[in-house]
Amino acid sequence: MVNPTAGHGRGASSGPEVLGLLGRSGHEILDLSGHDAADALRRVRGALWELDAVVAVGGDGMAHLGVNAVAGTTTPLGLVPVGSGNDLARNLGLAVHDVSRAVADVLTALDHPPRLLDVIGSQVHVPGGETETDETALEWTACVLSAGFDAAVNHRANSYRWPRGGGRYVRGVLGELAAFRPYGYRITIDGTTRELPATLVALANATSFGGGMRIAPDARPDDGLIDVVIGHAMGRAALLRLFPRVYSGRHVASDRVEIVRAREVVLEALPGHPAPPPVYADGELLGSLPIRARIRPAGLHLLSP
Repeated sequence: MVNPTAGHGRGASSGPEVLGLLGRSGHEILDLSGHDAADALRRVRGALWELDAVVAVGGDGMAHLGVNAVAGTTTPLGLVPVGSGNDLARNLGLAVHDVSRAVADVLTALDHPPRLLDVIGSQVHVPGGETETDETALEWTACVLSAGFDAAVNHRANSYRWPRGGGRYVRGVLGELAAFRPYGYRITIDGTTRELPATLVALANATSFGGGMRIAPDARPDDGLIDVVIGHAMGRAALLRLFPRVYSGRHVASDRVEIVRAREVVLEALPGHPAPPPVYADGELLGSLPIRARIRPAGLHLLSP
């Protein structure tokens, strides 16, 4: 699967290179790139029975698509990261912006057992009173799921047509800060419910998202647990001081930040408080709260050198 728009068009040139390198390896290659993400996902899922592996060429959005194509199956996923952020690849120590090395690593990994990683399975609009989740309706997340200030910034930045690149995110931060008030959450962590105003709630399976924001520096993608990062309520000035520290992971030293490890989390909006923003997972829009998320240990088979 190739996303030609990844990395501001880098995927358009990388895709044919990847197909050529894989083709010369002696393997039979099927190009299942679609007209859009939904079409590509449908095509890959429809062909899983005849595939030895799925290779996603692009950035975090394409990695997220690949994860959703194979999670819960024994078909392994290979990544050729050519996007702008590449958080999943960086979390896993894979070659980034080096097509020949990334393809060589995928081919080498085909001859060895895959690396087993956890994934977070989530479903929006599932309130806390429900206990059963239809696994076929789950959205799978390999890095971070968030419904806080960072998600609000992402959502706002996606609505801008200018400037290009990171400038839109900076503009989004300024736009959200202008009217920011802490959101109201009802959080149920492994059956224990808390109600609180907060700036951010993120469910992390890996350390970073958003192009290098180390939201959960100690998170591990194979420990069977979600790192629940709670940024407690704070004013705009405190948020402006703390938010840049997320890039280094130093925010966790603040007494306004709490991390709890869990296997299942339900997030709901708390009536009478500002509603939390839409939920984003690995940079992709999932929908609005409520959401139920569970860890799936060893739910992803990864081709890794």
